[in-house]
Amino acid sequence: MIQVSRPSVGSEEIEEIKKVFSTGWLGLGSKVFEFENTIKEYLGAKNVIAVNTGTTALHIALDAFGISEGDEVIVPSLTFCSSIQVITALRAIPVFCEVNPDTLNIDVEDVTRKITPKTKAIMPVHYCGNACDMDKLLALGKKHNILVVEDAAHAFGSSYNGKKIGSFGDVTCFSFDPIKNVTCGEGGAVVLHDDAIAEQIRRKRILGIDKDTWHRYRNERAWFYEVTTQGYRYHMSNINASIGLVQFKKAPAFISRKKEIVKKYNVAFENIDGLKILKWKIEETAPFTYIVRVLNCRREELMDFLKEKGVGSGIHYIPNHLHPFFKPFATSLPVTEKVGKEILTLPLYFDMTDEDMSRVIESVRAFFKLK
Repeated sequence: MIQVSRPSVGSEEIEEIKKVFSTGWLGLGSKVFEFENTIKEYLGAKNVIAVNTGTTALHIALDAFGISEGDEVIVPSLTFCSSIQVITALRAIPVFCEVNPDTLNIDVEDVTRKITPKTKAIMPVHYCGNACDMDKLLALGKKHNILVVEDAAHAFGSSYNGKKIGSFGDVTCFSFDPIKNVTCGEGGAVVLHDDAIAEQIRRKRILGIDKDTWHRYRNERAWFYEVTTQGYRYHMSNINASIGLVQFKKAPAFISRKKEIVKKYNVAFENIDGLKILKWKIEETAPFTYIVRVLNCRREELMDFLKEKGVGSGIHYIPNHLHPFFKPFATSLPVTEKVGKEILTLPLYFDMTDEDMSRVIESVRAFFKLK
């Protein structure tokens, strides 16, 4: 079975983990700071704070910027549930909005319609790695004094109009989970320019303590610390950072190969009646997943057919306003509900062989009676 996605890790990552083990310092320490500096240099960003997941990156960013009970956060329903859980965890209100059916990115016009005096943040999701219309979103944020929190879990390595995602804007949150373009095993990062908020996040990730253990043990008063704010145990470990540092060196090859696969998929699928491909700005995109829309209510039929051919498939994602837990915030989203019944994720990962890619293409085309 050709998997939908899988990490590409090997002996290099294992060797770096061994080095961390040999130091005896497995938690927040020098490897984490090295990872942060590597990402900071790559993006040209002022502050990068590494945390243990992409979800906690979103949560701690919203928390540090003061999002709290009763505040409204506009967010597309078509995203992973973590984007919504971080809002409800703060007792804020997720305001679900539509997506553009051609890209699955946030519909800026619908965002505009849903801004109220209670709106404190907008959370665009760079779907599949394709960047949202950040010029319009940032202009909206500036006009209404609303924070724009980029959920860039899919988009490490992508750019927008020549600028790397994470190098501009208010705050950007990345994920480095097992199947992202760069994995730390598990991990995430918050990227922002505001020094004061960045310092808050650094404290919040280590339980609100004014100085983390790595620096305390290099201070004359090693035993002394103060808890200065609400905090969480969200820091990245040296183990995870060591994996990420190796992965970062491999990222250009990962991204290049995935771009090649996306281009070939697009050519193979673009003229199939009953199948719709997304619009890609492939030269600026570091692809995370490859999603098509299966028309005429045939998605499950295609999934079964692909399974018989040894090709895995998936769905990313079930619209969140349809989940029981988010029912209190549900609203009518006809576009999202339509594409939510059509989207299908096809295999895309660095270690796919040309034979794997050909089997995916041939299987999809065979379903639609094409050679």
